Amino acid sequence: MPSRHERVDRAVRTTRDQVEAVQSWAEHRLLWRIWERMLETEFVDRSVALAGKAFVSFFPLVIVVAAFLPPHLRSAILTTLTSRLGVRGQALALAKEAFASSDDVRRATGFLGLLLTFFYATSFTTALQRVYLRAWRRPLVKAGAYTRGPLWMVGLLAYMAAIGGLRDLLGNGPGYVVFLVLALAGSIAWWWFTAWFLLLGQVRWRVLLPTGILTGVIMSGYALSAVIWMPNVVTENQHQFGFIGVALALVSWFSGAAICIFVGACAGPPLAEDPGAVGRIVRGSVAGVLVEGAAPSRPAPTRELTVRDAFRSSEDLDGDG
Repeated sequence: MPSRHERVDRAVRTTRDQVEAVQSWAEHRLLWRIWERMLETEFVDRSVALAGKAFVSFFPLVIVVAAFLPPHLRSAILTTLTSRLGVRGQALALAKEAFASSDDVRRATGFLGLLLTFFYATSFTTALQRVYLRAWRRPLVKAGAYTRGPLWMVGLLAYMAAIGGLRDLLGNGPGYVVFLVLALAGSIAWWWFTAWFLLLGQVRWRVLLPTGILTGVIMSGYALSAVIWMPNVVTENQHQFGFIGVALALVSWFSGAAICIFVGACAGPPLAEDPGAVGRIVRGSVAGVLVEGAAPSRPAPTRELTVRDAFRSSEDLDGDG
């Protein structure tokens, strides 16, 4: 009869073998490969950085640019922004006040200040571009970084104005249902274009469609959920910390949105590169994922990735091997 020590040792070996078998099974699944791609991009550390840059550069840009727009466009952008953020109550009043003081903003900024604000906000678009470049293992190309960023932001402001105008036009009731459908389609189209544009057009349109669909659906769901939980977060933070509390709530929202972007960006490459039926559907009749003449992608990591990689801060892409 085996001793107690031998029984324990046998149980440990059996458990270890079962865990290894489950891990081996999981490693051959798409969800695992998406998870590994997210670890490779250090998604936790970089999502926090992306959220911070969105708050300190992109968010003020929206207020400044809106001050130079006609009132109806300014109102449409405000509608989109506050609905996506789930801002209500006194926080909504503060947001309306910031957008209503357009004359003061214009006098304080000027057109030169507006131009400088655009280029300062490229810190956010550069960080967003690196999300897609790292997810697809594309080499960092500095050429065009200071032109694609402002152009992308102009497109985003136009998209926000269109969605806000559509929301005001359709109103509530049955029109709101129509708005949700059109807004979802617009969100998918926007993030599909964003992936193609920030990847410098070197990845085929078709293989980027899953990224657009996933990002658009997840971001839309996240924005709808913010209507439920964001007002309470803003109110509680405002009572406890004042205006700084509102800022903390906004950073929290941007952090969640950054995670949504990472999920969509990192899911695209494994789906497109899948050797099975999913990959064949995504790629279509063309086997490759890159356009003709595109530079080759960077190699995959040679070491095994762990959860720690999601939190570590490595060198920027231009310093990576």
